[in-house]
Amino acid sequence: MTITPATIADIPALVLLVNSAYRGESSRKGWTTEAHLITGARTNETSMSKMFRRPGSVLLKACDETGNIIACVHLEQQVNHLYLGMLTVSPDVQAKGIGKQLLNASEEYAKQKNLDAIEMTVISVRSELIDWYIRHGYHKTGEMKPFHAGPEFGKPLQPIELFVLKKKLL
Repeated sequence: MTITPATIADIPALVLLVNSAYRGESSRKGWTTEAHLITGARTNETSMSKMFRRPGSVLLKACDETGNIIACVHLEQQVNHLYLGMLTVSPDVQAKGIGKQLLNASEEYAKQKNLDAIEMTVISVRSELIDWYIRHGYHKTGEMKPFHAGPEFGKPLQPIELFVLKKKLL
């Protein structure tokens, strides 16, 4: 597996990957599904294109030995920390350490940028996912953010809030 920055040409494959891992029937094969919480697509080509154009933003992709994108993560430099979002692993290859490798690559990226922490938001009712991040050194900050529904993020099937998680880097 190789982890490299994604390019604009990767957008269609990234959109398919992210939506397959988070929403719809295919996502139910993996443990990262949000299909029972939110309807609609997790992302689309328009929102993915916007991510690529934002200053300080990069998407890392993980490719298998045949060059297929099997995982990705969005990183965005903030004032003194890195925001991590959309950590995605294909449901077909989840639970094989790929997510952990992307987390490690994200931490290395933050250190190269001389940033002292990584922050993210996680749906508050996703206790198994929150626990996974806690096992990897993240902690709840106590801050909550609203979930922004809409065509770019989907429609919640219940009230949803986001926990802010953070990891200090040494």
